[in-house]
Amino acid sequence: MAKSTVDLEWNDRMSFSTTLDGHKIILDAAGESGGEDRGPRPKQFMLVALAGCTGMDVVSILKKMRVEIEGFHVIVEGELTDELPKYYHTMHVIYQFKGKDLPLDKLEKAVSLSEERYCGVSALYKKAIEISSEIRITE
Repeated sequence: MAKSTVDLEWNDRMSFSTTLDGHKIILDAAGESGGEDRGPRPKQFMLVALAGCTGMDVVSILKKMRVEIEGFHVIVEGELTDELPKYYHTMHVIYQFKGKDLPLDKLEKAVSLSEERYCGVSALYKKAIEISSEIRITE
């Protein structure tokens, strides 16, 4: 089994930093929460992780299917609970493709394979979060 470790170092106030794959990341809280807004909030990285994981899968699968897309966005909307601890209880993934004459059946297949077979983030989140998705196409 592969193992990953993250070393998150406290900077000051509410700011923390780490380096992942050679890239420095700073997390911080907003001013009203005691931070200085020097970086994004930790929970939002959950949305980024899902978007990145499934997005990379879909692009890879479509390449193997020889589907040429002009543009691609993965938008993840997360809804937090009202009570503490606040956590995402639902997430909605919007796969937004740009291109001419894109084959919907292949887009659906690529998204389905990512969501059901390949994306480890999605697999884990589905155990605790209601996840829905949709495909949008623009020319």
